[in-house]
Amino acid sequence: MVDSNILIIDDDDDILLSARLFLKQHFAQVLTCRSPREINVLLSKNEVDLILLDMNYQKGASDGREGLYWLDHILSIDKDYVVILMTAFGNVELAVQAIKKGATDFVLKPWENEKLFATLSAGARLRQSNKKVKKLEKIHTSIQGDLARRFEHIIGNDSQLQRLQNTLMKVAPTDANVLILGENGTGKQVFAYEIHKHSTRKKQLFMHVDLGSLNENLFESELFGYAKGAFTDAKEDKPGRFEMADGGTIFLDEIGNLSLPLQAKLLSVLQNRVVTRLGESRERKVDVRLISATNMPLHEMVLKNTFRQDLLFRINTVELLLPPLRSRGNDVILLAEHFLQVYNTRYHKQVDHIQGAAKKALLSYAWPGNIRELQHVMERAVIMTDGLEITEEDLQLTPQKFAQSGVLQTDMALDEMEKLMVNKAIEKHKGNISRAAAELGLTRAALYRRIEKFGL
Repeated sequence: MVDSNILIIDDDDDILLSARLFLKQHFAQVLTCRSPREINVLLSKNEVDLILLDMNYQKGASDGREGLYWLDHILSIDKDYVVILMTAFGNVELAVQAIKKGATDFVLKPWENEKLFATLSAGARLRQSNKKVKKLEKIHTSIQGDLARRFEHIIGNDSQLQRLQNTLMKVAPTDANVLILGENGTGKQVFAYEIHKHSTRKKQLFMHVDLGSLNENLFESELFGYAKGAFTDAKEDKPGRFEMADGGTIFLDEIGNLSLPLQAKLLSVLQNRVVTRLGESRERKVDVRLISATNMPLHEMVLKNTFRQDLLFRINTVELLLPPLRSRGNDVILLAEHFLQVYNTRYHKQVDHIQGAAKKALLSYAWPGNIRELQHVMERAVIMTDGLEITEEDLQLTPQKFAQSGVLQTDMALDEMEKLMVNKAIEKHKGNISRAAAELGLTRAALYRRIEKFGL
């Protein structure tokens, strides 16, 4: 049984009856009508996939002009309808004209049932394929719209940020590979999307891939795709992230977490600009703009032979180092006020402003989780406050072991700071990994790797 609905339009009752009796055995629903003037009503009331349309309705007519007229009419309603024309008068020129106007196929009456079924089955597959493409286009448009709203613009007046934005505007229109470095929560994904938004690929897909959440077994299948039967659960062909991002931008987040074997596989794809799906030998060309990001010290990792130097050269044609929030001065207040408005709207609140004492607290806090932590703090404050202003108590900020007068100790190694942050979050949430990971802005898998790394 083919899961498609067919509408048959013919002025001959015998044709309609024989077609319906045969086709209802093979298709989900078969509708019939004698006049094409009923098309609008039938299409508005029914979900129709295929239309089998006669070409002549006036007595003695054989030129097919009526069929071509109604073909145009149907496709003006929805260009994705699959229309198959039929006539008792075989005419090659007419068939060619019909195909040029958008008909999917052409059958002659009287038909052979097997041939009619084969033609309609092919049409049904085409219709389902078109519907899938349309759905994916809607999802793509929706995702890109959501991203555009989420990352409306980079907020801040700090001189470091201004220099970074100047660099961003220079590099965005090119296809240069960009590496974005910075602590967790500093806005690496926001910068990546800004680069895409100002590039020549801005109308294409922006594909975010969290490499920190992919284990060794999923890496190839997720990034490069797989063929049906490549492994136990591979029930159909599936393109990987690189193929889906073809023509657009692929953002490889947490690239520093890749093992050396996975680094080698990624390097091969970046060098050759081709992917091979698991279970296939066919190479598929991909055209993507590459942006990578990590909070890990890649240059130090190269010296320790834990990150490939040739891969680093490949991904960092241009390198952006995002400053931590604690070094951006009054940008903390600008961002806090931005988030205040965002969550006022989201939660239908009318909080006017941030109290003076609360602003001082925001400026003196070290922000180990950077902008992401500030966002969470402001969301919670807007939800919890009973008044029209955010007070210091609403912020619920607590002193940190590694902060001195609101400034992070500069002689502390990045690994030590990260270890303290992870340990503090786990202690705070009494070993609840999901909550600790959410506070740190990490996936559960990424947090588990850090626990193992630091021996916690």
